[in-house]
Amino acid sequence: MRRTFEDSPFLPYLLLCPVVGITFIFAVWPALQAIYESFFLGDAFGMSSKFVWFENFVSVLSDPNYLNSVKVTFIFTSVTVVLSIGLALLFAVTTDSVVKGVAVFKTGLMWTYAVAPAVAGILWIFMFAPSNGILTRQLEFLGINWDPYLFGDQALTVVIMASVWKQLPYNYVFFLAGLQAIPKSLQEAAIVDGASYMKRFWTIVFPLMAPVTFFLIVVNTIFTLFDTFGIIHVVTDGGPARATETLVFKIFRDGFLMGDISGSSAQSVILLIIVTLLVIFQFRFIERKIHY
Repeated sequence: MRRTFEDSPFLPYLLLCPVVGITFIFAVWPALQAIYESFFLGDAFGMSSKFVWFENFVSVLSDPNYLNSVKVTFIFTSVTVVLSIGLALLFAVTTDSVVKGVAVFKTGLMWTYAVAPAVAGILWIFMFAPSNGILTRQLEFLGINWDPYLFGDQALTVVIMASVWKQLPYNYVFFLAGLQAIPKSLQEAAIVDGASYMKRFWTIVFPLMAPVTFFLIVVNTIFTLFDTFGIIHVVTDGGPARATETLVFKIFRDGFLMGDISGSSAQSVILLIIVTLLVIFQFRFIERKIHY
């Protein structure tokens, strides 16, 4: 029997080579380089470096600005993940029971996911501009002095709203697919037993959606920690007074703008450790309560 190229035992490894190569070049190698740079301290001209052990990490962890970034990141990540997942679930449950016009709603909602983070940030800047923003005028009519360029809590609110708006369609698609995969016979049996809509949701729908919810928690956490950099950079640039300076944005500021390669490398390693521990915690403690 003549063997073809598809029967070769080396074919799977050959097909994996491009993906492995890209992952190594753009993910593994930069991570290893950051770990290496975090243990060295270069001179002002970048001509030489000195091995300083953990001095960069001690300097970073004792910096009040870095501790402020940790606090901002925790608030920003927690609120964004809860709102984006909660609203997506609400929209998915609502549209799953609607027959007329649902296709138009789904299409309109999905368009926002195609918008780049920087463009999404610009759109929200236009709406909340201090002088002539559409939503700013409504807030001023209600007697609210709105200026995200002066008040840190308002700036953080705008960044959170833009991030939630950007990630909402992604979560919506997964929730809607999960809802449509639930057998209708289960809810019909609950209706026959006299269960109310809310009781059917909390005892049947939501437990069966637990695997999808857990997946979205992990994905949204990583998205909020890393992919929201473009939104923050465009909307607030980390200000005012570092009120929206998250960990990833501080790495950018210190490394690319301030030229502190050693300090930013140490921050990158710390962020990598935080994300790794967070994912391990989610899989070890949260996933145990999920029934597939």
